[in-house]
Amino acid sequence: MKSLRCLLIIILISVSVSMNCAAAGPAASNPLVKLAPAPPMGWNSWNKFACEVSEQLIREMADAVVSSGMQAAGYQYVNIDDCWQVSRDAQGNIVADPQHFPSGIKALADYVHSKGLKLGVYTDAGRLTCQKRPGSYEHEAQDVNTYAAWGVDYVKIDWCYAEGLDPEVQYAKFRDALAKAARPIVFSICNWGVKAPWSWGPSTGNLWRTTGDISDDYDRMSVIGFSQNGLERFAGPGHWNDPDMLEVGNGRMKPDEYRTHMTLWTLLAAPLLAGNDLRTMTEETKQLLMNKEVIAVDQDPKGVQGHRVWDEGPLEIWAKPLADGSQAVGLFNRGESELKITLAFNKIGFTGPAKLRDLWAHRDLGTMQQSYTAEVPKHGAVMLRVSQ
Repeated sequence: MKSLRCLLIIILISVSVSMNCAAAGPAASNPLVKLAPAPPMGWNSWNKFACEVSEQLIREMADAVVSSGMQAAGYQYVNIDDCWQVSRDAQGNIVADPQHFPSGIKALADYVHSKGLKLGVYTDAGRLTCQKRPGSYEHEAQDVNTYAAWGVDYVKIDWCYAEGLDPEVQYAKFRDALAKAARPIVFSICNWGVKAPWSWGPSTGNLWRTTGDISDDYDRMSVIGFSQNGLERFAGPGHWNDPDMLEVGNGRMKPDEYRTHMTLWTLLAAPLLAGNDLRTMTEETKQLLMNKEVIAVDQDPKGVQGHRVWDEGPLEIWAKPLADGSQAVGLFNRGESELKITLAFNKIGFTGPAKLRDLWAHRDLGTMQQSYTAEVPKHGAVMLRVSQ
């Protein structure tokens, strides 16, 4: 009887452990989860330079990440997007453009690493990249092993020329190859939201694009950013929704619109990949990209993606719970004139008075009783840290 009781206890413990593992979700079994405990931060060449990439440009951008203060603010990846590759050799190995990358990608990775930074590259899960360079289809493991040998730290994998292919199947091939690679490499899935990657992404990669491409335009940026509401349950440490790269500093949005862009992306716990020319940043752009209080919201160790808690016409309030029990809150005016927005503290689960700090102004606003009202400019945002 005693032996039977012991056996039953062992079975119950085993069942309990199994249930707990299942409850942890697909991300718990993802061998890549520890690679991105917070949303990745860095720079990517596409938004500003498109196909005009070279090793000289990447070296200069790595230098600028350090000299501008971006590295000190938390930015660490320097990512080459499309157009660095031109062909495959007789063994099927991917070949870098010898004209624009004469020293090769390994030498470039060594240079970036010498700055205390990390290098990223780009490929495509389809037959060709979006700019019709060789894709990785049927070369998934070979390319991953090449990147690892070169010292690559991050790979973005696009979805062009993938007709008839299933993204869930194709991206799993990269996941499996990366798990076996000789080097840890962050895995960025870029399939534009095809087949709802948030549903299978947590068991496949570290981040996944949820939408089509962003552009340096307020309407496009806001459509993408504000559409992320409802996806928060799929994000967390090691696995992030990606609403695409930053356009801050590229010049086609107004300052208030760029502030909205940065405020929303940090509340979304989105990857922060700058896409401007870091060598020629204005002070205004530096202040937007390197506000440490704002960045801390994005990088908060709780790893929660914010969500909309209130809206009225063109006005929206978003909140993101933080590890210290406070909440980061964004007051957004999507309208065409300055408007007042009132944050009622009960909308973020607080009762009674609360202490407020304006994160863009680096200014304590004091203790308010039940609510706080701010004048928010057209297409603008106010970003608060609210605590009790």
